[in-house]
Amino acid sequence: MRTRPPYDPELRTLLAALPPLPALGPDTLAQLRPYASTAVDRLLEGRPISRRDVPAPRLTVLGPPDVTAAPCVYWIHGGGMVMGDRFSQIDIPLGWLEALGAVVVTVDYRLAPEARGTTLVEDCYEGLCWVAAHAAELGVDPGRIVVAGASAGGGLAAGVTLLARDRGGPAIAAQLLIGPMLDHRNDSASSRQFAAGPGVWTRAANEFGWRSVLEDGPVSPYVSPALTADLSGLPTTYIDAGSAEVFRDEDVAYATRIWAAGGQAELHVWAGGCHGFDALFPRATVSAAARRTREGWLRRVLKEVS
Repeated sequence: MRTRPPYDPELRTLLAALPPLPALGPDTLAQLRPYASTAVDRLLEGRPISRRDVPAPRLTVLGPPDVTAAPCVYWIHGGGMVMGDRFSQIDIPLGWLEALGAVVVTVDYRLAPEARGTTLVEDCYEGLCWVAAHAAELGVDPGRIVVAGASAGGGLAAGVTLLARDRGGPAIAAQLLIGPMLDHRNDSASSRQFAAGPGVWTRAANEFGWRSVLEDGPVSPYVSPALTADLSGLPTTYIDAGSAEVFRDEDVAYATRIWAAGGQAELHVWAGGCHGFDALFPRATVSAAARRTREGWLRRVLKEVS
C-alpha cells in the first residue's frame, strides 16, 4: 500500500468499531442510501426551532422563532451526489442556528444517477434564488446569506457560488466548504493514498459518484469546480479537510487558487482526519476542534458584514 498519513488515533478506533458495509457501487447503492439519511424530527424535538417546508423548490426552513434580519445559512448536504437528503449532516448548521441565531435553509436536490450533469447544481442554485427572493418573509438579511455544504454538498456549494458570480445572481456573503468534493479527475496524491479504507469514502467510491453524475462530453466547471479557470471575485471562503482523506489535495489546491486570484480564504487541514470525521464522530477531540473553529470563523464573518 502507498505510504500515507496516519489516522488520528481516536478516529482510527472509532472507524474500526463501525459496522461493516458493502462497497459503494451500482449494485449496492439502493442498500446504502438509507444510511445517509437523518431522522430530523428527533433532532428538533424539544428545541425552540420553527420549521417550514417549501415544496418547490424542495426546501426546509429552520430558524429561531420570530426572527428579523437574521443571517442565513443555505445548507447543501453530502452523500457523494448519489445519497442523502436535505437533513443529512443537518446537526452541523443547527449548531450555528443555536449559537448565532441563523436561519438555516436546507435543499433537497435530485440525486445521481437518476439526475445527471448540471441538474444537481441547478437545483441548488434555484433554491438559493428562492431564498434571496423571499428573504423578507423568512426574516433573513439578504446581505448575510452564507452558502455551506459538506462533501458533495461542499462541491455543490462551490458550484452554486460560481453560478451566482457568473450570472449576477444572489449576493453571497461567504461560502463554507467542509471536505468539499471539487474535482472529478480523482487523480491527486491523496486520492491515491486513500484508494482503500478504512474510511467512509475511498477513491473507488469517489469514482463511482463522479461516474454517476457526469454525462458524455465536456464537464461543466459548475459540476467540477476545480476546472474553473478564474477563481477571482468569490466571497470570503472557508475550506477544511482531513489530512487522511481523498479530498485533501484538491481542497488545498482550491484554497491556493483563490489566494492566487486575490481572494480571501481560510484553510484548515485537520491532522489525521478521515473524510467526514466530524459528522461521523462529533464528540471526538479533533471533531470538536473543527466545529469550534468553523463556528468562530462564521461568527467573525457575519459580524464583518452586519
